[in-house]
Amino acid sequence: MDHFFETNKKLWDAKTPIHLESAFYDVEGFKNGGERLNSIELQGLGDVSGKTMLHLQCHFGMDSMCWARRGAEVTAVDFSGKSIEAGRTLSQELNIPVDFLEKDVYSLPEVLENQYDIVFTSYGAICWLPDLTKWAEIITDYLQPGGVFFIAEFHPFMYTLDFDSQEIEYPYFNSGKAFFEVESGTYTNPEADIQREEYFWIHSLDETINALMDAGLQLEKFQEYDYSPYNCFPNMKERETEKFIFSKYDLPLPYVFSLKMKKPKA
Repeated sequence: MDHFFETNKKLWDAKTPIHLESAFYDVEGFKNGGERLNSIELQGLGDVSGKTMLHLQCHFGMDSMCWARRGAEVTAVDFSGKSIEAGRTLSQELNIPVDFLEKDVYSLPEVLENQYDIVFTSYGAICWLPDLTKWAEIITDYLQPGGVFFIAEFHPFMYTLDFDSQEIEYPYFNSGKAFFEVESGTYTNPEADIQREEYFWIHSLDETINALMDAGLQLEKFQEYDYSPYNCFPNMKERETEKFIFSKYDLPLPYVFSLKMKKPKA
């Protein structure tokens, strides 16, 4: 398993400098007060002022800093050293207090023992994780009684597709197998001069939801969305403002889902 994680860390270390310069992330706009969070997350979590938040798989932390701007006390975690370094630099430059930790989700309990009002993760996160049972148990342990877990994530239907052809290529259900690809470019720039190996896993909705419920969380709200809030896949068109769909399919397909779950108080 270490080989999978080390390979993926190298991938994200290589992606980070490209993402920092990309129009997709628009770091300069963010420095000038731009908002990175979208309506799915903002409506899903509501007012976070005065609450503590653990952001898992934060990349270089722009969303983490957006939550901090909204009054949350944020700890942001990622396994990419380059991402965490960039997040710390940006946080210090903008004087937005976020505590950044370089750690993968599974080994995080080795260095972090706090509990939080909110655990948050989003978009392209769980496909990098082989074991959702352990993931869900870690999330539950990090929540205070009455705390909330919120995830906004690309729908597992999306991961059945070859993104270039938009034809079904992968299974929907998790067999435990790690899929291997050599990725050229990145979602912020398909023409970027980068080529790296990657490993990823498929997780169905029932696997994701049941892992969290089996770990002790209660489902408060589950939603599916017929658009992506980001133009991050090939051959997409903007159906409405910040609502992107595949040009090939003029059908209401599932692009994103969100879960809001709560840890019981007793």
